[in-house]
Amino acid sequence: MTAPIPPMPLPDEPVARRFENKVVFITGAARGQGRAEAVRFAAEGADVILLDICADLPTAAYPGPTEADLEETVRLVEKRGARAHSGIADVRDYPAVKAVLDEGVARLGRLDVVVANAGMTTAAPAWEIDQEHWEATIGINLTGAFNTAKAAIPVMIEQATGGAIVFTSSVAGLRGLPLLADYVAAKHGVTGLAKTLANELAQYRIRVNTVHPHGVDTDLKPGVREWLENDQHYGLLYLGSLPDPVSEPEDIAAAVAWLASHEARHVTGIQLPIDLGRTNR
Repeated sequence: MTAPIPPMPLPDEPVARRFENKVVFITGAARGQGRAEAVRFAAEGADVILLDICADLPTAAYPGPTEADLEETVRLVEKRGARAHSGIADVRDYPAVKAVLDEGVARLGRLDVVVANAGMTTAAPAWEIDQEHWEATIGINLTGAFNTAKAAIPVMIEQATGGAIVFTSSVAGLRGLPLLADYVAAKHGVTGLAKTLANELAQYRIRVNTVHPHGVDTDLKPGVREWLENDQHYGLLYLGSLPDPVSEPEDIAAAVAWLASHEARHVTGIQLPIDLGRTNR
């Protein structure tokens, strides 16, 4: 009998400081992937502008982030010697997003990297999704990503020093995962938006890419697992290849940091899966 394969360790705390004197704007930063990304960039020398809604979402089946969560992200960033500017806003509210970003840029002095990470999802067959859930999922995941980019791009163009934008898409932005029709539609939209922006912003040396996680161990729990336990057909469509059941937020943060770094200076317009081999099946 083959011995079980032990889990891979988390990525190490970085030693290199690839983002010294840089400023990074991250949405959905109060917890989960956004927090891991904030900590990663801070550990590599960046100051960060942090935005989150800090409220429960009536359409989500799980509790939303809190102000205390956002404050903890600030603490973790400052613990690594970086400066942090935080603000509370709904990414569907463009003026509110722009206000938080503009305040952060005024305080921290510049803008080099944008991580459009805010998102949410729930689970149901497509024909059972009501209008409220559809509009919330599209609004937060797709319109929110657009608003984030719209607020940031003029700042980066005027600054004239290039930069990077990384959108958090999903395997659902590449595949038709069942039970997530609204999320799949939104994340496919994010993927397409990023492709267009990569072409439009190349002349300014602003690179635009997407990352595509599969399962990630965060508080965002849409309830898919309960459906899969009762439906083997759906369950097979969610299987990855690697033995780990899910990724950790730090796995996604490491990939985002690489895409935003000078090491990826000639990488734009790509869709990078961090998906345990799911899209290879």
